[in-house]
Amino acid sequence: MATQLENTGNLERKLSLTVTMADIDREVEQRLRKLSRTVKMPGFRPGKVPMKIVAQSYGGQVRAEVLGDVVGKAFSDGIAEHSLRVAGDPSIAPRQDSDEGTLAFDATFEVYPEIAPPALDGLEVERVSCEIGDAEIDKTIDILRKQRVSWTEVDRAAADADQATIDFVGKIDDVAFEGGTAEGFSFILGEGRMLADFEGAVRGMKAGESRTSPVAFPEDYGSKELAGKTASFEITVRKVEEPVLPEVNADFARELGQADGDVAAMREDIRRNLEREVSQRVRGRTKSNVMDSLAAASQFELPKALVRSEGEALAERARNDLAARGVDVKDIPVPADAFTEQAERRVRLGLLVGELVRREKLQAKPDQIRAQIEEFAQAYENPAEVVRHYFSDRNRLGEVEALVIEQNVVDWVLGGAKVNDKALSFDELMAAG
Repeated sequence: MATQLENTGNLERKLSLTVTMADIDREVEQRLRKLSRTVKMPGFRPGKVPMKIVAQSYGGQVRAEVLGDVVGKAFSDGIAEHSLRVAGDPSIAPRQDSDEGTLAFDATFEVYPEIAPPALDGLEVERVSCEIGDAEIDKTIDILRKQRVSWTEVDRAAADADQATIDFVGKIDDVAFEGGTAEGFSFILGEGRMLADFEGAVRGMKAGESRTSPVAFPEDYGSKELAGKTASFEITVRKVEEPVLPEVNADFARELGQADGDVAAMREDIRRNLEREVSQRVRGRTKSNVMDSLAAASQFELPKALVRSEGEALAERARNDLAARGVDVKDIPVPADAFTEQAERRVRLGLLVGELVRREKLQAKPDQIRAQIEEFAQAYENPAEVVRHYFSDRNRLGEVEALVIEQNVVDWVLGGAKVNDKALSFDELMAAG
């Protein structure tokens, strides 16, 4: 086998391959003989079909398989001979200038770029932090209480935070419109679920009262038939209920998993859960900042094949996400080109992180992987079972290893870059998503 390498671009290469027909013919004959031992045909016992008939029936298929295998091996040997790192699949095309007794091919492909990671002393990174105190615990308890609210009927005018149960009929030009009529409809005032004019009409009404009020639909309202129009709503209030939040006592603590009703232990559980959530979010924000700094400071050409493949993967993920939400994506185009910028960033960071891991020996150590899994497991009732589950699943274990490697890169960057520390409030951190 002969190979010849040609540079056709910064990252593009063309490898000329030549294979001999004698090698192909010999391999085809060997495979057909092996096939003849088991092939079944009408009129012949198994293993007794004449080679000529086997060749007539299967020769074309076997030759195509052999040719693919031989060319694939020639390509693999060629890139090994020239010490190349191929990015993406090659495009292989036959040439017409083959010598007698040979077949010639051109394999066009891209190679990975040479990557020079940025100097750490030139990087500036924002590292965030967040403290959890009694105020955050109290706020979380308030949320938990609201999730367990009960309602008590009251004989007074409806106000914000009350739940109103109403009947209503909406009309435009004295004609009721679709979706504008309901009976026994309940909603909580002040939550913004209803249009402002509608809530304003119900606010101040008591059970048994009725009124007719104009309600303006905004220009960007979801229904084109109603957008920008003003409807007249006839509203009757059936009942008004005020919220009753559970007391923070032993019963409340037991409902949250404290078997002995210990309120102090409940607060400590909430603190630990908040600290775990905050720790994950802080690490995530800081990691994102580090990756942004690395990407901005690193300029090297990207293999188009890798960017294209990543864009296709992102497009497929978007289609699957829409489908999971019940959207029929059959007629919705989700082109890979729409994700080019995101794909380029992901490929750039992937190559850069891989190079940093190799150069700086930042691979995940077994004790780091176990520590990360044990941290995940603390959020579950049976941590030991969760740990066993992770270690029994190679895919999950691989995901944890990737997270640990990324964190090793983050820690390495923070150890040498200019770091600006920024303290965030709990609300600011949670609002960031």
